Amino acid sequence: MSDARRSPAALEVRGLDVYYGHSHALQGVDLSLDAGVFSVVGRNGMGKTTLCKAIMGLVPVSGGSIRVRGKDITRQPPAHIARLGVGYVPQGRRLWRSLSVDEHLRLAGGLRSGAWTVERIYDTFPRLAERKDHGGGQLSGGEQQMLAISRALITNPHLLIMDEPTEGLAPVIVAQVEEMLLQLGEDGDMSVLVIEQNIGVATAISRNVAIMVNGRINRIIDSARLAADRELQQRLLGVGLHAELTPDLDVPAADAETKAAPQPTRPNGPIRIYISNPTPPTRWSQPAPIARIEAVARTLSTQVARLDETARRKREPVTSQSSGPPVVLVVGTLDTKGTELRFIRDIIAESGLRTRLVDVSTSGKHATCDVSAQEIALNHGRGGSAVFGSDRGAAVTAMADAFANWIKRQGNIAGVISAGGSGAASLVSPGMRTLPVGIPKLIISSVASGDVGSYVGPADITMMHSVTDVQGLNSISRAVLSNGANAISGMVKARLDQRESRERAASAGLPSVGITMFGVTTPAVQKVAADLRDEFECLVFHATGVGGHSMEKLVDSGQIAGVIDLTTTEICDLLMGGVFPATEDRLSAIIRTRVPYVGSVGALDMVNFGAPETIPERYRSRKFHVHNPQVTLMRTTVEENERMGRWIGERLNQMDGPLRFFLPEGGVSALDARGQPFWDSEADAALFRALERTVRQTANRQLIRVKQNINDPEFASTIVSAFRTLFGRAGARRRLAR
Repeated sequence: MSDARRSPAALEVRGLDVYYGHSHALQGVDLSLDAGVFSVVGRNGMGKTTLCKAIMGLVPVSGGSIRVRGKDITRQPPAHIARLGVGYVPQGRRLWRSLSVDEHLRLAGGLRSGAWTVERIYDTFPRLAERKDHGGGQLSGGEQQMLAISRALITNPHLLIMDEPTEGLAPVIVAQVEEMLLQLGEDGDMSVLVIEQNIGVATAISRNVAIMVNGRINRIIDSARLAADRELQQRLLGVGLHAELTPDLDVPAADAETKAAPQPTRPNGPIRIYISNPTPPTRWSQPAPIARIEAVARTLSTQVARLDETARRKREPVTSQSSGPPVVLVVGTLDTKGTELRFIRDIIAESGLRTRLVDVSTSGKHATCDVSAQEIALNHGRGGSAVFGSDRGAAVTAMADAFANWIKRQGNIAGVISAGGSGAASLVSPGMRTLPVGIPKLIISSVASGDVGSYVGPADITMMHSVTDVQGLNSISRAVLSNGANAISGMVKARLDQRESRERAASAGLPSVGITMFGVTTPAVQKVAADLRDEFECLVFHATGVGGHSMEKLVDSGQIAGVIDLTTTEICDLLMGGVFPATEDRLSAIIRTRVPYVGSVGALDMVNFGAPETIPERYRSRKFHVHNPQVTLMRTTVEENERMGRWIGERLNQMDGPLRFFLPEGGVSALDARGQPFWDSEADAALFRALERTVRQTANRQLIRVKQNINDPEFASTIVSAFRTLFGRAGARRRLAR
């Protein structure tokens, strides 16, 4: 009986056939999506986009059926399908360049009413609210993708089709899209079909993943298995396996025995490298002409491709990989900046330091170096096909991701230096940010005289203005590049000289605790730091967006043993569009590492804006306090406090380490005290209630109300006592584990 009454599937595709002329693009595709998020992955040319277009009625269907919630939509016009509740985020975004962000949303918003409104879109994507009057052609790639997704959401679909939603996006935007997809799946209001080439995203957002091969669903596999098995990814989705993959491909059992292939004799002279398919083939490809294969063949020296043992011994100081003595990486795009980077490399080498020249260019050209661009590209989730493409923006993003993955695996880095323009800085800085604080990192760039926040982030990256462009050697560039090379050499040598003494001091030193502070919580932080200074090294972080991020980076790297997060105000700006926002990853380092955590709601009474004239129009009627001519504070409302309470509470629920979170009933900042401009007991009470309703309290995870204001000495003493207790318990558990 229950089966008979079960709700129909959100999407059911049966025996779907689509032809392009005589080419059989979709060959009997069977697919069912009941609820949540479901991913389909596959290489280019396998029919993924055609599947999306067939569902939306954008290409003619030759056979089979498509049902959405039991309704047959096969061969229906796209407008009818959209009115039935199917939203579509096409590959390439397909925005109107002449329409503003707001016009996009209001045009699409009239299709279906529901929970998604223009206001909710702006709350979900504050960046779109800031750019509401900008045309589609004036937005960055990440902003365009936000708008494309928003345009589909505002139609309030039951089923959302997303074709390559993370293509060409920076890693931080990819993470935001991934988080949004996870949230949509958890909300349960709509089902989502995601077509994706990024294996990391596809496996993270859905429980099962469908593999599409040659126009068919080859198999549906558990996402955890696919994410963990690199060999399986290569067999099913790897570059260069087009001819081997057939619809009935099967993956051998893990314990299957295979015979070792005989090793060919290595030639002594140069090797002529031929590529039978100069471009990745699809099932529609014609055989490549012999003349074309010959034209793209290249001669490769055995000394460059693979060092023999004699050469390896001679160059051992240069080519050592992730172990051995420390090495300085000289990183950049050798296809355009080779002369300048080798100039830097030679100066560092003359100082007696070991170097490795690393190429991160995306042109596909081969250069003489220690680590080639092709080797770096293999560290991307989709391999070289994601890096060496025709879309330069997508290629740069993919190479930056690949370099960040590669550099994480290197264990002997003493320093990193790069030189170039904005593209080189974008390529190298994400990888630099993955390194621990303290390892010297230097970028010489023409963009260093402007706003470098997007490059430096929470890391200790030094940026030096190149004065002239990094384009050839001249009297100016030689001086600047020499200064940079000698600077990184000096930093590295000083750090290496001090390492032994630092290690001895660390063995007998104090554990570090991270503490967050704002001007309006300074008295509390000063009292806490003074009480703990004999037991801990207190590292105070200014809660201006990057402050919390920097603290959590140190937590992730193991350099902070516990956190006193008194000032969580960055979450206000994240949710309400202030100028000091946290990232969506705020508190995630605590979740990952399980370090002892004592938190509070410091300065959640305020959203930070710039000068009064910069305040968004929608907030103009609110209560403000001018902190200084460049900083204007806005008091948060009851509704905003409830929202923040739920956001923080959901993060606290994910923390498995020792946790105490304190709620000061006397006010959350110096301005939120009796008689002060932001005193609002109702707003504070709404925040506390939302936290108490959301947080699942256990013996290890507790919310504690106190009567005092956050800056009262008694409150600071309570925080100190709780942290000492939690840290002592965590230390005892670590000793027992050892």
